[in-house]
Amino acid sequence: MSSIPDDIFTEPEDFSPDTLANLGPLRRLAGVWQSDQGVDVSPKAEGPERRVFHEHIRMDPIDPQPNGPQLLYGLRYHIHINTAEEAITFHDQVGYWLWEPATGMIMQSLTIPRGQVALAGGQAAADDKRISVEARRGDTRFGICSNPFLEAAFRTDYYRIDITFNDDGSWTYVTRTDLAVRGKEPAFNHNDTNTLRRVASPAPNPMLGLLKDEKAG
Repeated sequence: MSSIPDDIFTEPEDFSPDTLANLGPLRRLAGVWQSDQGVDVSPKAEGPERRVFHEHIRMDPIDPQPNGPQLLYGLRYHIHINTAEEAITFHDQVGYWLWEPATGMIMQSLTIPRGQVALAGGQAAADDKRISVEARRGDTRFGICSNPFLEAAFRTDYYRIDITFNDDGSWTYVTRTDLAVRGKEPAFNHNDTNTLRRVASPAPNPMLGLLKDEKAG
């Protein structure tokens, strides 16, 4: 929030229950998405490795989230990635995309099952066709936290994702993760890119669905 009010406890009462209508630029991310043209460039002992991957993303609207006077609308997401060469999961990630209409703040929380979490933030307007969020190690607002092994061997110092909403309804992302690999200089730019296309529309958030059922009854 741009300024913190004196009353930090009272929650708003007159907000809209319709998350999809109040997601700002994040509305374009709602739904189920797929692509088999993702590209990952990661560090290996012998040098950078480039791999093509298949990606499936589900982003579901959640109910409005008040933090006292702060009001957030968001999407809960799950990303699953694999490759044609291996049956094992290549990457798995869960988290939330959040939008604060009052300030234009966007946030992405992410968790991966390697013992790592991050909260990235940025600013956007509701009709922006490009959004970005970033996080830095050591930042207590938008930061990165890793388990002891990753912190020592593959320390993540910086994370950023840039998303472009394309005119055909698809969206393209580019991620940059600066990795301080033990024994290597300088930090490695671990990057991924993909263009996703919607394969299923989003359902309404639970609160809105319940209200619609009550009216129908």
